[in-house]
Amino acid sequence: MLHRRTLLGAATMLAAAPTALHAQAWKAAYPELVFAVIPAENASGVLNRYGPFVDYLTRTLGTRVTLRVASDYAAVIEGQRAGNIHIGSYGPSAFARALTTGAPVEAFAIEVNLDGSKGYHSVFYVRQDSPYRTIEDLRGKNLGLVDPNSASGNNMPRFALNKMGISPEQFFGKVVYAGSHENAVIALSQGTVDVAANWWNDEVESNLQRMARKGMVKAADFRIIFRSEQIVNSPMAYLASLPAELKSAIRTAVMTLPRQDPAAFERLTDGKARPWEPVDNAAYQPIIELNRFVDGLRRQRG
Repeated sequence: MLHRRTLLGAATMLAAAPTALHAQAWKAAYPELVFAVIPAENASGVLNRYGPFVDYLTRTLGTRVTLRVASDYAAVIEGQRAGNIHIGSYGPSAFARALTTGAPVEAFAIEVNLDGSKGYHSVFYVRQDSPYRTIEDLRGKNLGLVDPNSASGNNMPRFALNKMGISPEQFFGKVVYAGSHENAVIALSQGTVDVAANWWNDEVESNLQRMARKGMVKAADFRIIFRSEQIVNSPMAYLASLPAELKSAIRTAVMTLPRQDPAAFERLTDGKARPWEPVDNAAYQPIIELNRFVDGLRRQRG
C-alpha cells in the first residue's frame, strides 16, 4: 500500500511539473513587463490612477510590471507593434488602429459601466456662460479635439459632424488637437476653443466629472450641446506572442482585481465601474469601420 501511494504521489508531481516548468520559463523570459496607458489625463493623474494597479500586477504575476505613460495614442500602438509594450490600456479607436496597422495584439478585457453597459458617448461641451446652443451656432469658432486616434475625441465627432453636412476644417475657424481629454476641457475653460469633444458615460461618470472630483474644474461650468451614439468601451490588450501561461495569468489578475485588491480597483475606476469582462478583437470591428470612414474624409480633404 505504501509503495502504491508513493507511486501515485510521484505521478501527481510529474503531472504538475510541466505547468510549473512553463511558468518558470516565461518568468525567465519576461523579467519585466511593460504596461502602457494612452494619455487620457495628465501624467500625474495616470500615475495616481494606475500606480496601485501596476503594483498589484507585479505582486500577482511575480515579475516586475512597469507603468509607461505614453506621449500620445500612437505611442501605445507603435510600442506594441515593436514588442516593447506587453500590455496596453487603449481607447477603442486606438486599438482598432493597432489591429489594422499590423500590431500583433489581442483584446482580453473590456470596461463595464455601473449599469452593466459596455459603451460610452462622444459629447460636445461648451461653457455654461456661452451663447451657443447648437453646433450650427459655432460657425467660425474654434473646435477642440483630443487626438487623431481618439474615438470620442476625434473620430466619432468627425463622423457626427459629417452627418450634419459639416466639414470641421471649413466650418470652424480653427481645429485644435489638445492631446488629452483633460487638455481639451482646459482649453475650453480658458477660451482657447469655443467647443470641445470629450468622453461621457452618463450623468455620474465622464472625463468632466473626473476632473471635477480632482478639483481641476467645476462641472457646472460646462454643458453638453451634442451627444453621439454609443461607442464600445475601451479594452486592455496584450501581445499575441506572449506565452499562453502568461496570458492566462494576466487575464486572471485583471479579472480578479476587484476582489483581490479593492483599493486599487477603487483608485483605478473612482468606484464608477464594474469589474472587467472578457472581450476579443471582433468587438472592435465597428470601430475599424468608423476609422476607415474618417480616413476617407481626410483623403477627400486632400
